[in-house]
Amino acid sequence: MFKGILIEKDDPASRDMHGYRASLTELSEDSLPQGDVTVNVSYSTLNYKDGLAITGAGPIVRSFPMVPGVDLVGTVSASSNDDFAVGDAVLLNGWGVGEGHWGGLAEKARLQGKCLIALPKAFTPAQAMAIGTAGYTAMLAVMALENNGVTPDKGDVLVTGANGGVGSFAVAILAKLGYRVVASTGRLGETDYLKQLGAAEVIDRATLSEPGKPLTKERWAGAIDSIGSHTLANICAATRYRGTVAACGLAQGMDFPGSVAPFILRGITLAGIDSVTRPRADRIEAWERLGRDLDKSLLPLISREIGLSEVIDTAAKLMNGTVRGRVVVDVRR
Repeated sequence: MFKGILIEKDDPASRDMHGYRASLTELSEDSLPQGDVTVNVSYSTLNYKDGLAITGAGPIVRSFPMVPGVDLVGTVSASSNDDFAVGDAVLLNGWGVGEGHWGGLAEKARLQGKCLIALPKAFTPAQAMAIGTAGYTAMLAVMALENNGVTPDKGDVLVTGANGGVGSFAVAILAKLGYRVVASTGRLGETDYLKQLGAAEVIDRATLSEPGKPLTKERWAGAIDSIGSHTLANICAATRYRGTVAACGLAQGMDFPGSVAPFILRGITLAGIDSVTRPRADRIEAWERLGRDLDKSLLPLISREIGLSEVIDTAAKLMNGTVRGRVVVDVRR
């Protein structure tokens, strides 16, 4: 038996949240889903997507019962996959775990080996989860800007949702690479935190979140946006000629109430960042880059650690917007 967060529903086919509940419970290894690698999990995380799943605030879970947790790190305890042996330290981000396949918020997980990569030598297990999907996604977004020619000499780079996990890492990585970073946040009281990460300027998200014009004065050489909706449309409207916006979130909404004007008049690029089903080679490259381009001394500032017993209460706080940065979960306590 082992401990885990389990989401259950009285009527799994029902579209509403009636009978929906998440609890910390004892699970049997026999209940683990199919997979060719079994992992003794040491750490997981609490991401926005996990918050949606645990609180029922969004239709994240596709089958019940479900163990949430889109990230995990641990040690292989059994394997029929040629790429992994018992004792290997492994890492997982995404691949639909915590949605359609049991995830990392439990002491054990059984997974398909194709979804795993070796734990990078640059990081301890706890550090890897302090980074997690948020840092990995931020690195993919930075790489997209670079691949489209956005260099530090081109001008300001905007990061929205800067107090969140992706935003915090995007600010830190870009600043270390020499970019002048403008951080957008709804919590201006966190300005000192964002400047510690490397932001040169902090602006109120309200300046971007309302309906705007199709095209405005050019300001951003590039941007990393985790907000979507009007915010993303306004960013595109103010992006400089041949600039790039990397879109990786939808905190404000899935809609894009914008115009084709920035694309056809300024030649900007809107680059979508998928971190969930990214090919293994891209994952390995992103984690290698994190080992070089992220100041690990910032991790205690960006993240905090909780135990498995604190996950459900913290998920509610996450959805209320009162959690800064990353939440690492030690599943053994």
